[in-house]
Amino acid sequence: MALGGNPVFKSKNYREQTRAAGATGAASTTYAQPMSAQALQDLYSQPSASPQETGRMTYADVINKTMLSLGVVLIGAAIGWQLPALMLVGALVGLGLGLVNSFKRQPSPALILLYAGFEGLFLGGLSGVFENMYPGIAVQAVLATFSVFAVTLVLYRSGKYRATPKMTRMFMIAMIGYGVFSLLNFGLMMFGAVDGMFGMRSGMLGVGIGVLAVLLATYALVLDFTSISEGVRQGAPAKAAWTAAFGLTVTLVWLYVEILRILAILRGDD
Repeated sequence: MALGGNPVFKSKNYREQTRAAGATGAASTTYAQPMSAQALQDLYSQPSASPQETGRMTYADVINKTMLSLGVVLIGAAIGWQLPALMLVGALVGLGLGLVNSFKRQPSPALILLYAGFEGLFLGGLSGVFENMYPGIAVQAVLATFSVFAVTLVLYRSGKYRATPKMTRMFMIAMIGYGVFSLLNFGLMMFGAVDGMFGMRSGMLGVGIGVLAVLLATYALVLDFTSISEGVRQGAPAKAAWTAAFGLTVTLVWLYVEILRILAILRGDD
């Protein structure tokens, strides 16, 4: 069973694409017409078709499209860094595009790259604000984010960090609790019921919640890796690589924001 923590990989569209690919392969095997001995020999003599030639998703596709998406995030971040006033626009439009991309039946490369660009505006503006307060914090957050990603990938590839049904249920419960707390904290901050830049997410409580969020993000990465592996194994169509790239970008953006927040809290307490 394919597991997916990221809503993108749990979407009906991604599952249908994967199942359809497997069903197509089974049907072609079932209904193939008998072939002569010479025709079979000629067929076996031909080189095997690559996944690209059969229109199936490959790991290379996912890597290339993810790198492209992250590249657009960096371009947007560079603009947002110089124009922090665009941070709110990036956050709101990025959220809207994220929801649209999550529920679209077919992935749209243009909308996915637009999402990456607006999220970049938000991240660049946010990073610039914190950088002015705590010099060097943006570089620290970037390095920490990709370090966590690399360690998680290595552990996943080694088989030491895998998704299980029990862990996934616990992850979903924790995600719901985290989401409810975040919305409550945001609402209290909007109405002035709590003080400080982070509201209830200040001090050591804020650090603890941030660490929990980073752990949740690492498990979300494992679920993303699992869903991508299942898609490649079952022969998902090549366009599903855009869905995979979008899902990884969403998780990495979340991870970066959480690490940046932790560092800001720690630097603020110095």
